[in-house]
Amino acid sequence: QVQLVESGGGLVQPGGSLRLSCAASGNIVNIYEMGWYRQAPGKQRELVATITAGGSTNYADSVKGRFTISRDNAKNTVYLQMNSLKPEDTAVYYCKAKISTFQRILGYDYWGQGTQVTVSS
Repeated sequence: QVQLVESGGGLVQPGGSLRLSCAASGNIVNIYEMGWYRQAPGKQRELVATITAGGSTNYADSVKGRFTISRDNAKNTVYLQMNSLKPEDTAVYYCKAKISTFQRILGYDYWGQGTQVTVSS
């Protein structure tokens, strides 16, 4: 069993900052790519940022220069530092990780439960 537990969401004013965390636990053999996605009301889930095990990153154009993804492989944790937040960043943010276990040695995409981020004055 693998679990992804997110934390760090909340209400913030425009221009403010938040830091999201997502910790993976369970019978983990290896963690490959980790990432953050978001879904606003009435919209499809979209990619925010991803990071490989080696540290290579990829960002959606809408967050480049404002968000930073990082990971601590020793803690099986991925972070999303969000600065200069805008109302259009309001969404439920989900963590995703491709994780191999002994039962799924080639890897499987696991999702967190989501954390709400609201940017409003």
